[in-house]
Amino acid sequence: MARPAVAVIDLEAIRHNYQLAKKLTKNAHAFAIIKANAYGHGAVRVAQALEPEVDGFGVACIEEALELRESGIKAPILLLEGMFTADELILADRESLSFVVHNQQQLDNVLVAKPKNKFKIFLKIDTGMHRLGFAPSEVKALWLTLQACKHIESITLMTHFARADELNSDYTLQQLQQFKVAAAGLEVAHCLANSPAILAWPATHTEYVRPGLMLYGASPFTEPHELAAQLKPAMHLESALIAIRELAAGEPIGYGARFRCEQATTVGVVAMGYADGYPRHAIDGTPIAINGIRTRLIGRVSMDMLTIDITNLNCKIGDRVQCWGDQVLATEVAAASYTIPYTLFTGVTRRVPLTYIG
Repeated sequence: MARPAVAVIDLEAIRHNYQLAKKLTKNAHAFAIIKANAYGHGAVRVAQALEPEVDGFGVACIEEALELRESGIKAPILLLEGMFTADELILADRESLSFVVHNQQQLDNVLVAKPKNKFKIFLKIDTGMHRLGFAPSEVKALWLTLQACKHIESITLMTHFARADELNSDYTLQQLQQFKVAAAGLEVAHCLANSPAILAWPATHTEYVRPGLMLYGASPFTEPHELAAQLKPAMHLESALIAIRELAAGEPIGYGARFRCEQATTVGVVAMGYADGYPRHAIDGTPIAINGIRTRLIGRVSMDMLTIDITNLNCKIGDRVQCWGDQVLATEVAAASYTIPYTLFTGVTRRVPLTYIG
């Protein structure tokens, strides 16, 4: 019998979430961000599910793009970090990849390239994230340089928001204003909104948007949000009970005896641990569900197992447990683990098989 841990991926939920992004942005061109193996959901399968309706895909690097092309994906692909070396431009030309240009070395490589086909460039402006991008004051000169290059088909200006997930911060609007000043007078498409901006900052909706986390059904916000509540969770991380213990009040559970039973407690042992991607630092009381009923984590998470409170729940070995999904949201587990849903999704390890529905 196989170990019961599995991540069930609902492709219909991902399609629903993509369609919501399109609806909210008045059918802007939406590049579905499927970098990092589609945030742990399986890039090829997610791409295949979305390709009939998607405007394009966004990935971090050329290796991720080539995996999609080799699997038969023909939709436009955008390299979000651009080219790491000049020779990658040959592959970008061959595979019809669009790419970001965010530093002078990348720009120089593009200008001297001799591609067979014209490039589609996304020129990145640093409006306050301070990771990648050119200064706003440089944009007009850069645009003129790229416009004069005969092997460039199109130029799109883009930026990335640092605090769009903070609903009470005006930093996103400050970044937007910097972008508008930098782009003033240039007849060029814009690519601004990430998932939180799509959901909460309509002023950032332009010709291109980049839904990422929202595709997978997790809210980017730490507080309730009406539109984020319409997202459907796509990953259901599940396992099963492999043992049941009856412990008296005062008895400890697990490494370090972090949890001691407040009363006589029925403890369920679940085949799921930090080697599967469940966060070791999840606190006692982290929500978890068994047979559709929510209960709590008790005791420190081990490499291969965790323990839950099943007192008065009439459970048996083999009963299914949901670690996160539609019964327990990934945002809840993330909050109880001092992290974010991104790390939960991308942290699911290879020994947890992905299965697909929808």
